[in-house]
Amino acid sequence: MGNYTNHESQDLVSSLKSKLNIPDMPMGGFAAAAPAATAPPPVEEEEAVPATQEKTLFTLTLKSFDAAAKPKIIKEVKGMLGLSLVDSKKFVESAPKMMKEGVPKEESEKIIETMKGLGGVVTMD
Repeated sequence: MGNYTNHESQDLVSSLKSKLNIPDMPMGGFAAAAPAATAPPPVEEEEAVPATQEKTLFTLTLKSFDAAAKPKIIKEVKGMLGLSLVDSKKFVESAPKMMKEGVPKEESEKIIETMKGLGGVVTMD
């Protein structure tokens, strides 16, 4: 595999994906790979009983960041989402973008404080 050029490697990956019936995964980590078809029913249940249930899982979105803190934000996103350095850079540069989905409140608050300390703005929805 070490003797292949980048183009040859991409062709090999494409042919293996088609032969093994492997779907392409969207960039952005686990949150972006969540199936969209299963998301709407729980939302309807939450809307039906908003007074008795407190929301416990949140979606974190990177809204913006301080330009001087960009390298620190990229490094933190890389560690948090398990992305490569290149993918982390693309992720941060495409802000505003959803970071994580289904995060407990305590963890959400820690992530928000960490990113705020580094110069990033993260919202909890």
